[in-house]
Amino acid sequence: MGVVRRCHGHGHGDGGIVTSEYAMGLIAAVGFAGVLYKVVTSAQVSAALQGVVQKALDVQF
Repeated sequence: MGVVRRCHGHGHGDGGIVTSEYAMGLIAAVGFAGVLYKVVTSAQVSAALQGVVQKALDVQF
């Protein structure tokens, strides 16, 4: 019969993140999403995307 080992105490495996780590990760993700939204909706990026779409539509087959 095999020996079953059980780890008790701290430092023997991580069952997940704690609430404060989850909150900090969420805040960072929301901040990054806000910055990305501002960049994508800026006039320069919008003009560049319109140029790419226009070039794609003008391609002769």
